[in-house]
Amino acid sequence: HAQLVEYGGGSVQAGGSLRLSCVASVNSYSNYCLGWFRQAPGKEREGVASIHFDGSTNYADSVKGRFTISRDNARNTLYLEMNSLKPEDTAMYYCGAGQWPAWRDGFLMALYNFWGQGTQVTVSS
Repeated sequence: HAQLVEYGGGSVQAGGSLRLSCVASVNSYSNYCLGWFRQAPGKEREGVASIHFDGSTNYADSVKGRFTISRDNARNTLYLEMNSLKPEDTAMYYCGAGQWPAWRDGFLMALYNFWGQGTQVTVSS
């Protein structure tokens, strides 16, 4: 059984930055693929960024050039650096862990075995 806990959400003005962290309690963390999803009120959960255990990354078009996903396997921690935030980035952000082949972008929720409880990000204009 694994536990994921997100940190770093908050309120920020448009153009600002936030850094989310996700700490995992799971065996063989380095063998997992990881991702960030978000869900705004009234909308479906969508993939934001993912990172394979081989280090390859994928980003949703809406965040390319603004968000950066990274992982620290020594600390069992996943990060999401968010810059140039926009009001449309407002959502609950979730981290997840699973395993999939490198050819997948990691944006299919069914690929994930474990999820965190989420952290709220609010961007005001």
